[in-house]
Amino acid sequence: MGIGAGHISAEHVVWDWNGTLLADNDAVLAAVNRVCRHFGRPPITLDHWRDVFSRPLKDCYERLLDRELTARDWADIDVLYHDEYRNLLNLCGLATGVPHHLRQLRHTQSLLSMWFHDELVPLITDFGLEELFTRVDGLRLTTGGGSKAEHLAEHLDALKLHPHRVVLIGDVVDDAEAARHVGAQVVLVATGTSSRKVLEQAGAPVADSIPEALTYLL
Repeated sequence: MGIGAGHISAEHVVWDWNGTLLADNDAVLAAVNRVCRHFGRPPITLDHWRDVFSRPLKDCYERLLDRELTARDWADIDVLYHDEYRNLLNLCGLATGVPHHLRQLRHTQSLLSMWFHDELVPLITDFGLEELFTRVDGLRLTTGGGSKAEHLAEHLDALKLHPHRVVLIGDVVDDAEAARHVGAQVVLVATGTSSRKVLEQAGAPVADSIPEALTYLL
């Protein structure tokens, strides 16, 4: 079955991290509002951010801040956001149903995140999740903000998995676009950075929790 089908037949689950397995909305909003303060924009609500978030992130912030961003502006945003987010990261917990429901899966599982790899690995180790995943990949670049599509292709190639045997579970439209790009399937969860209204426009199954997302898997 393809993207948007009622049920999904897959052998392997690729999990997103931020906003999917990690419940980090409060840290994300605080970090975004740190950026807003720096550029003189009033603070926004989580609902506002979940409605406007998109990739590439530079375009998203240009719309949010109503200004064209210079290279220096973008470098400042990268530092401001990540410094604030890291300050609050230790307050973030796992999403409802994690890790219990992941331990019940018969599928093999891996983790693909746009968070920095050298910070991601110790974080999932601290949560005691490392044994669940056959592979963990985070961002290995110095700055983020791009699409997940290329990273997903490399992730599946390293695992020697054919995309049609894979389902990606994530919290943003970019996850659906990445899955389409490689020919994988996808389920989106309205728990993180994007609202259900935004996710439904992607034409993929949308769930309100990790346990509900897993009901789509045969």
